[in-house]
Amino acid sequence: MPTIVVTQPIAPEVLQKLQACGQVVMNPGPEPWSEAELQHHLRDAQALMAFMPDRVDASTLQHAPHLQTIACALKGFDNFDLKACAQAGISVSFVPDLLTEPTAELALGLAIAAGRHVLAGDASVRRHYAGWRPRFYGTGLHRSVVAVVGLGAVGRAIVDRVQGFGCAELLGVDPHGQDERLTIVTQEQALARADYVFLAVPLLGTTRHLIDRTALRLAKPGLILVNIGRGSVVDEAAVAEALDNGRLGAYAADVYEMEDWLLPDRPRQVHPGLIQHPSTVLTPHLGSAVKQVRFEIEMRAADNLIRSLQGEGVDHLAIAH
Repeated sequence: MPTIVVTQPIAPEVLQKLQACGQVVMNPGPEPWSEAELQHHLRDAQALMAFMPDRVDASTLQHAPHLQTIACALKGFDNFDLKACAQAGISVSFVPDLLTEPTAELALGLAIAAGRHVLAGDASVRRHYAGWRPRFYGTGLHRSVVAVVGLGAVGRAIVDRVQGFGCAELLGVDPHGQDERLTIVTQEQALARADYVFLAVPLLGTTRHLIDRTALRLAKPGLILVNIGRGSVVDEAAVAEALDNGRLGAYAADVYEMEDWLLPDRPRQVHPGLIQHPSTVLTPHLGSAVKQVRFEIEMRAADNLIRSLQGEGVDHLAIAH
């Protein structure tokens, strides 16, 4: 029977499905294996179920001589060197659609929390609450100008939801996408006009540090920036600087530069300026952290893995470009 390596704990039903197909070696979690531990487990493995903390590159594959397939229980596969996998004859599959709705929901939650000072208000009540006071006045989505950068599935799902807030205007930024509900503008125009900007773009060579110091100099003062795409789409140091000088009103994020494991020059921690600033709302990659959704993602990844091992067609293969 094939050996299947699973890098995070999975639901019992998913584990049973994999065990019916092969011998499963599973990380009890929640901390990821070290690189050395992963390499050890991959020595005899034919299949790998991978999760967000994982990175697979040519160096990893040198320790996985029998590996045939990688099933990613995630949507974005930028931490996997697809060219190296293709050269080694290893298929890589992913789960593109199940994360869309919960990620869009979280994006709206982050925007509201940032704009309405929810964290500061919560802290105030916990310290001592003596009743309403004229404090914590913020910005609402109603009658605001909102821009969505990236009109893929998640970007369009954000538009679906933000439409119900009675925004003054909805802007879209995507050289390859159109949406009749939006006014399509350039990124520069969006930053200059919007009260809220949602970043929903994947991490590509062309999108790394899409939001940098130069871009932020064009931002409308008080802009609230929400990042649920990939951490390295923004330059966190530039965002911290823009918060300090008042160009940005708030920054809300569920993704961070440190998580983009395949980038050799990635920072090793979330920028301290974001951690320390009172106008940030930071969540630990909760985009898909809905119990039923996570179960469905694991089950879909397991199905992809099993079909690949059995030589059957697999949906949503990641192709190197």
